[in-house]
Amino acid sequence: MQADMKRIFITGASSGLGAALARHYAAQGAMLGLVARRGEVLQLLVADLPYPQRHRIYVLDVTDSAALAAAAADFFAAAQGVDIVIAAAGISRGTLTECAEDLDVFERVFATNVSATVATFAPLIATLQAQAAAGQTGGRLVGIGSVAGIRGLPGAGAYSASKAAVISYCESLRLELKKDGIKVVTIAPGYIDTPMTQVNDYAMPFLMPVEKFAAQAAATIEAGCSYRVIPWQMGVVAKLLRILPNWLYDLLFANAPRKTRKTSSVDL
Repeated sequence: MQADMKRIFITGASSGLGAALARHYAAQGAMLGLVARRGEVLQLLVADLPYPQRHRIYVLDVTDSAALAAAAADFFAAAQGVDIVIAAAGISRGTLTECAEDLDVFERVFATNVSATVATFAPLIATLQAQAAAGQTGGRLVGIGSVAGIRGLPGAGAYSASKAAVISYCESLRLELKKDGIKVVTIAPGYIDTPMTQVNDYAMPFLMPVEKFAAQAAATIEAGCSYRVIPWQMGVVAKLLRILPNWLYDLLFANAPRKTRKTSSVDL
């Protein structure tokens, strides 16, 4: 194994942000462990990557923490370590609390977006700690938040709350692992051109091609930034949203466009 080859474990790798990050890192010569539910799509992705024999695929649902831990262990053994762990699996769906049938949707969104992020990191933290203790610095854990997690959006209670939870969770983890020299990076995408956003029937300001997002995200990860909104224009919007008083936020966003409840959940 090449001494300078990055070893990267990515969930939600079959489409969207995860697939774009896989393509970006594979082009840089990395060894990838790719996790998603859709095995045939993963196979097609890997076949199209440079050095396809170098990468490993794991067909599983990220809400199955035991299967996820087994995949992480297999990748660690095959790659003889890990450098970057990216929890990119996620789903988005319109929800309304008063609709009893949406309770299951809330639970699924939280299980996929929040609990699976924890389950992705958990089995590999000890590995990163051991590597850091042995002088192998530069370990990264990467959580994918969202601008939607900055303030609650109408009709998106499950998604907004789950992404707010990811942002806060990663901040806690960042403080916990600081002593070990492990960087925890939170990336909050705005509107990125992926299957998740392609179903939206409303205007999406500053919509960014997913390949451009992947390049900027990779640069953010390499720099070890604690938190970054991509694209930067949405970062400005996010800062403004943070400081708006509730009465003004309510006035501006009460009638904001909503994701339809009938939209199928898709991988990020």
